[in-house]
Amino acid sequence: MGGYVWSVEATMRIAPTIKLSDDEEKQLKQWARGRRTAVRLAQRAQIVLRASAGEQNKLIAEKLGLAEGTVGRWRNRFAAHSLAGIEKDLPRGGRKPTKRRQLESRIIGKTTQEKPANATHWSTRSLAEALGTTQSMVQRVWRANGLKPHLVRTFKLSNDPLFAEKLVDVIGLYLNPPDNAMVFSVDEKSQVQALDRTQPSLPLIKGRCGTMTHDYKRNGTTTLFAAIDLAHGEVIAKCMPRHRHQEWIKFLGHIDELTPSEFSIHVVADNYATHKHAKVKRWLAHHPRFHMHFTPTSSSWLNVIERFFRDLSEKRLRRGSFRSVEALIAAIMDYVEHHNLDPKAVVWTATVESILAKVGRARAALDNAATV
Repeated sequence: MGGYVWSVEATMRIAPTIKLSDDEEKQLKQWARGRRTAVRLAQRAQIVLRASAGEQNKLIAEKLGLAEGTVGRWRNRFAAHSLAGIEKDLPRGGRKPTKRRQLESRIIGKTTQEKPANATHWSTRSLAEALGTTQSMVQRVWRANGLKPHLVRTFKLSNDPLFAEKLVDVIGLYLNPPDNAMVFSVDEKSQVQALDRTQPSLPLIKGRCGTMTHDYKRNGTTTLFAAIDLAHGEVIAKCMPRHRHQEWIKFLGHIDELTPSEFSIHVVADNYATHKHAKVKRWLAHHPRFHMHFTPTSSSWLNVIERFFRDLSEKRLRRGSFRSVEALIAAIMDYVEHHNLDPKAVVWTATVESILAKVGRARAALDNAATV
């Protein structure tokens, strides 16, 4: 054809080679696996990670269920602009959203600075009605700005005047325990209920999650006293009907019986009144190897045994069905026994400085919110 020579190879576009720095790879993996990462950003991160491993666009598209053109677009964007190239959406053509631009500041301002007269927060319907717009408009603005008025997180900052001193004391034990000493994190999980479901639960099968009735029969309660040895991860536990100072003294005696007498015992506990009862103090005076260390008020996160209680509830109690207190106690002690077959030492990593800095930022945020 007129001497013109062409080939398929000459017209093919060659995908750019992707080479990642350590920081880029770390950020991409965080985006690809993050639970709170937007789906689109997670997909783009996966595209780039696979491209850096040498995979072709066609193969990446097949594995991720995307169009090959989409894979090529974000691969090229990363090659040209690094992380910033995939973090934001490409500019779209067409008419500019003038109506949204006019309403966006009003929607954001009303969502963050005002409340409806008869509710604690706005819904898309109520805010759309108040501003004379549509629900979809409110939804788009909220989504674009990360606003979720229907969600709330709980928190509590300690008001303990000796917060810093107690923090230093407890974390000092965690990070640098004394010689010839055993450090225990101790607490009680009170009012653990023996709940029996009113009907049998249905098992997990393909295409259907396990089920259980929402209602239950109460068959009594017990209180679990537990202490975790930070150096080895073993748990000492005992269930008792109540959680008064008498039971606390019994449990301290239980720890005394089960630990070698040549070691001093350092106990980290919260500020519950029974832990400081006059009779408890007399018992401690007669057992000088015991040393008490109290966490600041409203700082249960500092007491390591709370993690064990969380795991016990999630893995054994919440979905359990118990026809008697005895059955409940047997299940708890069985869980403790299995835990102690393969215990893991507790490794505390947070420093006093990092915690105090975080608390300082939280207090500053509260102060700013109070002045608004």
